[in-house]
Amino acid sequence: MKIVIAPDSFKDSLSAQGVADAIAQGLAEVWPDAQLVKCPMADGGEGTVESVLAACHGEWRRTRVRGPLGVAVEARWGWLAESRTAIIEMAEASGLQRVPPEQRDACSSSTYGTGELIRAALDEGAGRVILAIGGSATNDAGAGAMQALGVVLLDDQGQPLPPGGLALANLSHIDLSDLDSRLAQVSFEIAADVDNPLCGPHGASVVFGPQKGATAQQVQALDRALGHFAEHCARALNKDVRDEPGSGAAGGLGFAAKAFLGAQFRTGVDVVAQLTGLAEAVNGADLVITGEGRFDAQTLRGKTPFGVARIARQHGVPVVVIAGTLGEGYQALYEHGIDAAFALASGPMTLQQACADASRLLSERARDVARLWRVAAR
Repeated sequence: MKIVIAPDSFKDSLSAQGVADAIAQGLAEVWPDAQLVKCPMADGGEGTVESVLAACHGEWRRTRVRGPLGVAVEARWGWLAESRTAIIEMAEASGLQRVPPEQRDACSSSTYGTGELIRAALDEGAGRVILAIGGSATNDAGAGAMQALGVVLLDDQGQPLPPGGLALANLSHIDLSDLDSRLAQVSFEIAADVDNPLCGPHGASVVFGPQKGATAQQVQALDRALGHFAEHCARALNKDVRDEPGSGAAGGLGFAAKAFLGAQFRTGVDVVAQLTGLAEAVNGADLVITGEGRFDAQTLRGKTPFGVARIARQHGVPVVVIAGTLGEGYQALYEHGIDAAFALASGPMTLQQACADASRLLSERARDVARLWRVAAR
């Protein structure tokens, strides 16, 4: 019997590898002779690089860069030497976890550090860069990242703009003469799990600005500033990508990556699945087990279980989800290749208790799934 174990991480608890290990332990208690194929997954957010490096035997790199508020941080990124592929989680340099809640400032936070990570990848000799752009603290339409790569943004006095999305309202001229020439030799892909446009009621500022510290008034000002930036970019680059799906991801970093770097947008789970060889692993399997911390209607927007189920369905393989919690609307996933879903908790417990005991609980639920499957197969 062949079982593929392809979960996402459980936030604040276990990495995707840790989740896969715990599930495998439970399955092995019932099926000691089964072929258990562990394929840690991610959807473009936190843990994406770790999952890919674990599956592809890649290497970590570390680079000192500017954090979202300008304070230096050490950011990690992944390197696959054989394919000269760099995998960059923008959250490592410009993520919300880098800023305490009381210091979050959507108006002045910058993606400059993410641009510095791209530059480090160029220095390494990258021919392909994958940008995983979940979890940002920024709302600058990727302007900071482009500044780190040589784009000069000037106001009407010919002075460089300060960091942050709000400053883009004063943009008067874009100078591309110092844009790093190596970028033209590199293919870029955006791995994300959101498809918002840059501006408007579904755009970066309105949808995500408040969680990054923006007030209602600031949200409107930021939306206008990003629109102003997009107008200038359209003239300077002779293309307008502001309304394309994913341009609003990561506070608009998706927009800059598309506009300046020619990046192709893909769902994060599809990128990770390709790199880890998930389709090849699923081929010939009897069962796939996936999971995430919270399994609900939002999973339909391209999160890991949805992507895993889509691939498994193509191969006619049933899929079981083990999740931290089953949230509202999770039943909709039964129409998209999920055959059964189980919550982690074995009884009343706090979130802290569940997180602390996640490994044991995962093993127990996996063991229960295996025992049920064995009975059904009789």
